[in-house]
Amino acid sequence: MTLNPASQRVESGSRQAHDDAETCTKILEVMEKLSQVKDVHALLAEVLLQARRLTRADAGSIYLIENNVLNFSYIHNDTLFGASGVNRYLYANHTLAIDNHSLSGYVALTGKPLLLDDAYHLPPGMPFDFNDSFDRRSGYRTQSILAVPLVTSRNKTVGVMQIINPLNDDRQPSAFTPGDLLLLKHFADNAAAAIERAMMTREIIMRMIQMCELRDPKETGLHANRVGAFAAEVYHQWSFKQGIADDEIKRNKDSLRIAAMLHDLGKVAISDLILRKPDKLNAEEFRIMQYHTIHGARLFRNQESDLDMLSAEIALNHHEKWDGTGYPGKIDDIYQDQPRLGQGKQGEEIPIAARIVALADIYDALMSRRVYKGAWSEATTLNYIQNQSGKLFDPAVVDAFLAIYDVITAIRDKYQEEAVSPGREASP
Repeated sequence: MTLNPASQRVESGSRQAHDDAETCTKILEVMEKLSQVKDVHALLAEVLLQARRLTRADAGSIYLIENNVLNFSYIHNDTLFGASGVNRYLYANHTLAIDNHSLSGYVALTGKPLLLDDAYHLPPGMPFDFNDSFDRRSGYRTQSILAVPLVTSRNKTVGVMQIINPLNDDRQPSAFTPGDLLLLKHFADNAAAAIERAMMTREIIMRMIQMCELRDPKETGLHANRVGAFAAEVYHQWSFKQGIADDEIKRNKDSLRIAAMLHDLGKVAISDLILRKPDKLNAEEFRIMQYHTIHGARLFRNQESDLDMLSAEIALNHHEKWDGTGYPGKIDDIYQDQPRLGQGKQGEEIPIAARIVALADIYDALMSRRVYKGAWSEATTLNYIQNQSGKLFDPAVVDAFLAIYDVITAIRDKYQEEAVSPGREASP
């Protein structure tokens, strides 16, 4: 049967309406999923993943506005980074001015999206240039770019998302379409609100850590960010090697980064005379210091979420050691008055999250200068960690740590200390 032109228009319009409805439904499903993500890093990863899926993009990045500049915050690149998703570029220390001198700066400044068919052949009269430094370093070839501002419902721009190189059915780079631009703009408008909420959550966490810093100057935001990032990426590598499903990895990694940052909150209950003592603690002082693990776990007694349970688990167990020589050990009830420290937990009796944070925390302590000690060299620190595999540390965790050591050094560079911080770290 042959359709007349009017019927063809009706059918075409029906198909378009059906496609639009499917797209809206898909975006609503994605937004529901995003609303459950707690950590801003995990949220950015999911936002970028879903944006790329909607537009078939091979790569992308997100910049967030912090201190009136664009701060490089997340990157994906399937061609370069492979299946594990762990890469050092996630922690690149890079900022852009909000001005006309870069693609993202222009989008942030003007609030206007950009669609470019070929980044290396910009239309004449563009007020910005394409920065090809990443391509030159990595060997990647950026072609088509879609960049959109991340604007909340209150008309606040919180960042810029750009996605790169849509792939055709043969997985070859093609060009974005005006339809892709409309789709991404709609998605970005919804995602911006979730990003703003996650940034507010991160700010609350950092204030909690700053409160701890008032008591123990070693517990800086930089230290917390390093330990949180070390733990999250080591877990990602460990779980990938264990064959854990991607959705479970994402869910656990989301909570782990936050919980790891809060591992030493219990030190607020320890005397300043001990926390700020510049010399080695005596036996009684060290025994009192050991109770910071119990005090920290108690802070999460009213457990309303998986994050509360994980935070308590890490706070309590991050000084346990693989060979059973750690603390506070096996305790029947941590909520009783002055519970007795027990025999150290051993091996897999220690939760995996705590085994990972133990390595992350000790590595950072050894590599950092304090008023009571100098920083260990990188070679000495790595030699110590390798020698303690199977003793202080879970061998599988050490293997995961060493497998992504380029990522570990990128994290250290991103969150490096600018000055010596006084304070006290319990002996490894």
